[in-house]
Amino acid sequence: MNDRLQDFSALLGRALLSTIFIVSGWGKLTGFAGTAGYIASKGMPLPELMAAGAIAVELIGGIALLVGFKPRLAAAAIFLFLIPTTLIFHPPGVPAEAISLMKNLSIMGGMAVVFALGGGRLSIKP
Repeated sequence: MNDRLQDFSALLGRALLSTIFIVSGWGKLTGFAGTAGYIASKGMPLPELMAAGAIAVELIGGIALLVGFKPRLAAAAIFLFLIPTTLIFHPPGVPAEAISLMKNLSIMGGMAVVFALGGGRLSIKP
């Protein structure tokens, strides 16, 4: 693959992977009470603190991934965030959550690739 195509593909991949987290983080921020309430409904302790943490990972991690600021660190943080998020909010064996479970596993695969290969040359600070 030529360098320009590889660079563009890495940038496109980061942009597509980051979009769901930026949009979701913004939604959590603007609907903070609802987010905390949903977290509380799952029996999680300190739902406001958990909501703030989710917002931080999603917004900061998503933006960092998008612009390529320490993309390996951003990908690792999002990957680790998705482990408990997936198990708590989209548990295996719940038919209504099957698509969300598979989506999260696929995103985790994308984050593993970014972690392994980095964000590419079109990153602010690889």
